Amino acid sequence: MGAAFDPAALEVGQVVAERELRFTRESLVRYAGASGDFNPIHYRDDVAAAVGLPGVLAHGMLTMGAAVQPVVDWAGPGRVVDYQVRFTRPVVVDAEAGADLRVVATVGRLDEGAARIDLTVTAGDQTVLGKAQVVVATDR
Repeated sequence: MGAAFDPAALEVGQVVAERELRFTRESLVRYAGASGDFNPIHYRDDVAAAVGLPGVLAHGMLTMGAAVQPVVDWAGPGRVVDYQVRFTRPVVVDAEAGADLRVVATVGRLDEGAARIDLTVTAGDQTVLGKAQVVVATDR
């Protein structure tokens, strides 16, 4: 993982958190229950194929929420003041193998009282979240 949260020691380009994540079909079912999003593209291969998808997809909000967690764990509760992403590619969750994601959080910019943390989120060799940026308060 990265360094402990120390605003005075932050430098642009510094990796502050890294994490490997695994989504399974069970993860998708649990998220559907928690979120109320029971769209069958998130659990039925036949429906996903019928609408032209490459397979069952992870929920976008599940991917987004899981990707920011390493930053929350590093910075501590209440420090994330903004978080934005662009969904660039779907995360296909295989029935047997699941899907493995990698999150790398790097300091992208330092401002008075805040740091922008840039996330690189990949599944396999493809980026699945683009322009993923987290603003963390450094003066709390």
